[in-house]
Amino acid sequence: MAEKEEYHNDDVVLDIHDKPPFGHWVGLSIQHLFAMFGSTVLVPILVGLDPGIALFSSGVGTLLHIMITKRRIPAYMGSSFAFIVPMVALMKTAGYPAIAQGTIAVGLVYLVVATIVYFMGSAWIDKALPPIVVGPIVMAIGLSLAGTAATDATMNNKVYDWRFFVVAMLTALITVAFNMYLKGFANQIAILLGIIAGYFIALAFGIVDLSGVINAPWLKLPNFEIPFVQYQPSWHPDAVLSMAPIAFVTMTEHMGHIMVLNGLTHRNFFKNPGLHRTLTGDGVASIAAGLLGGPPVTSYGENIGVMAITRVHSVYVLIGAGVFAILFSFIGKLAALIESIPSPVIGGISFLLFGVIASSGLRVLIDNHVNFDQKRNLMIASLVLVIGIGNAHLQLGQLDFSGIAIATVLGILLNLILPAKARSERTESAQKEG
Repeated sequence: MAEKEEYHNDDVVLDIHDKPPFGHWVGLSIQHLFAMFGSTVLVPILVGLDPGIALFSSGVGTLLHIMITKRRIPAYMGSSFAFIVPMVALMKTAGYPAIAQGTIAVGLVYLVVATIVYFMGSAWIDKALPPIVVGPIVMAIGLSLAGTAATDATMNNKVYDWRFFVVAMLTALITVAFNMYLKGFANQIAILLGIIAGYFIALAFGIVDLSGVINAPWLKLPNFEIPFVQYQPSWHPDAVLSMAPIAFVTMTEHMGHIMVLNGLTHRNFFKNPGLHRTLTGDGVASIAAGLLGGPPVTSYGENIGVMAITRVHSVYVLIGAGVFAILFSFIGKLAALIESIPSPVIGGISFLLFGVIASSGLRVLIDNHVNFDQKRNLMIASLVLVIGIGNAHLQLGQLDFSGIAIATVLGILLNLILPAKARSERTESAQKEG
């Protein structure tokens, strides 16, 4: 039995520990899974791994994360894009066994940091991450994904295709209409309905490839890569050295996602269940992925967008998404059907989801009455937004620190270093008092 929450958000349809009826649970769970599916399977496709096992490991990782965080955080664990470059290089040389070692090393880094946070506490987070830092970071997380959504919505094999744009826009507008005019349960699954509508529109435009669905078997076992079963492990230090440091980058993004969830649910997950538990959940999920045959996993911003739009924050819905991810990984026809969803449909939905994330950051600033007449606040927000959205990344060898990571670190440092008022503001204030 879950502990009673200190705060219940009356503005939501389903709060953290609310249990929807079975039929609603199925629909909402599948809706959440669909929002994450494209990104989750895209990573293994780019690397050369089996999308089925990536789906399986993401479902297992989600369930482990929810269990470790005491069923308090509605987060979905999907394949991480941050590790694509070293994984592609390792796949060409040592194959998946090397990627597995790197993935497990990533999880261990998370566990070490979580242990440090456990003993040192997390009170420093409130000081390091006030609203003036949190708001712009959240906005940058959402807006930095805009380019990905636009590419999905316009480019057909790196060539502009007007049909893609039309399908994406119709998908987005229909989903907006569903959100605005549907009632009850239909409104709660508006995104799922939008994806279905977009799929049929894409069919009408002839941009859906059904050959994979036709040729796929009904039942198919994912291609597990389990050490000592499918292969004999050997030491790959290059894998550990190339992948483990990137964990610090994804940790920064993880904290950004927790910030968004804090604002969305009106809770402080850094304190309860604690940052050490959220980091442990991410770490254990990646270790499990490495032992099963999948890529490293991390929390997904798309999941937050779905919750913001539907106002459904129930962890039971996320548990359902994890369960269905596992089940779908064994159903060849269904997995092939979901994989056949064309990119413009995903792009159209992403326009809405990523925008809602950015709007959540704006809401943080508004709700906390951040004063932009103060130069300090203006300087911090300006740098965080432009560096994060523009992806001014730092590349050191195989390490590629994203613009979001750089913006987050810079925002935290500026908040700690800059005085409350600029010298000109202090002078002006003194003159007024005099």
